[in-house]
Amino acid sequence: MPFKSQAQRRKFAEMLVKGEISAETFEEWNRETGTAKLPERVMKPARKKSSAKKKTGAKKTRKSSKKR
Repeated sequence: MPFKSQAQRRKFAEMLVKGEISAETFEEWNRETGTAKLPERVMKPARKKSSAKKKTGAKKTRKSSKKR
């Protein structure tokens, strides 16, 4: 699986130095990424804002039916 960001690549390099992952794993990920230009960080997709509900029609008002 290729790296998604520079931050992820740095994290894996740090884990490699600490011995938490093998050199083969790091090299495999690095090889699959290739020379792609990676963003510094990957952001979560923005959530859609809910649109305001449309009114179906004007509310009718009742006139008083008082007789004079």
